[in-house]
Amino acid sequence: MGSNHSHNHQHDSTKNIKVAFFLNITFTVFEIIGGLWTNSMAILSDAVHDLGDSLSLGLSWYLDKKSKQDANNRFSFGYRRFSLLGALINGIVLISGSIFLLFEIIPRLIEPQHSNAKGMLVFAIFGIIVNGAAVLRVKGGKTLNERVVSLHLLEDVLGWVAVLIVSIILLFWDIPILDPILSILILSYVLFNVVKNLKQTLLVFLQGVPSDIDLPSLESKISEIDNVVSVHQLQLWSLDGAEHVLTIHIVIEEGTSVNEIISLKRNVKALLNESQVEHATIEIEFENEDC
Repeated sequence: MGSNHSHNHQHDSTKNIKVAFFLNITFTVFEIIGGLWTNSMAILSDAVHDLGDSLSLGLSWYLDKKSKQDANNRFSFGYRRFSLLGALINGIVLISGSIFLLFEIIPRLIEPQHSNAKGMLVFAIFGIIVNGAAVLRVKGGKTLNERVVSLHLLEDVLGWVAVLIVSIILLFWDIPILDPILSILILSYVLFNVVKNLKQTLLVFLQGVPSDIDLPSLESKISEIDNVVSVHQLQLWSLDGAEHVLTIHIVIEEGTSVNEIISLKRNVKALLNESQVEHATIEIEFENEDC
């Protein structure tokens, strides 16, 4: 039996989420003060939304940091899935927050409200800069936690872009219904992406085969390696959406030498590395051996 453990995937996701958290919470405080100063319910409503974002970002930061802890007797695979828990909670918070905002927006379609256009313009510019910087910190993250955090922040950026556009228009034309219309379009886009990522998160929780790996093709490639007779009990799942785990039983020809077995396992591990499999357990069996 052979085992392959690679830890090349350790990256700076915790630091990225930490920076995003402090940017978000600082701006939230600034936003609350600004909303009271401009007497803008739109900005105050977004401040409440951003406060929820900050809390979920703080949770993501803690869980991502926790996920870097080494394996022990209680968690033999380590704490990688704690990062996944952050993605799940963030996804639920985003969906709940978006539904809440939709209920707040719909009445404004019926009775549009006037806003402080100049105040909206100033805060929109700050909002785009601060939240845009946070998105750049976590953009391209490999774990599902980072992807959902990125969506969280992207939602805020798009929201402030909408506020910017609406505030500019309102400076010249009195069309208050534009604000709720744009908000609904943005929330629809965010909800579509959140649901898609939440489905991936649940797939990982349920130990489904990672969507980026063709399991039959991988099994076929392993079967074609010299001295391999057949392959069975091939099981593949993911710890956090980025780091994958595999177990496999390989039946080999009678009389295969030790050096040939070592070479065979080396070839299997090379194939698995191409598929981002970080942990692999390989059990070797001979043709006449009972599994």
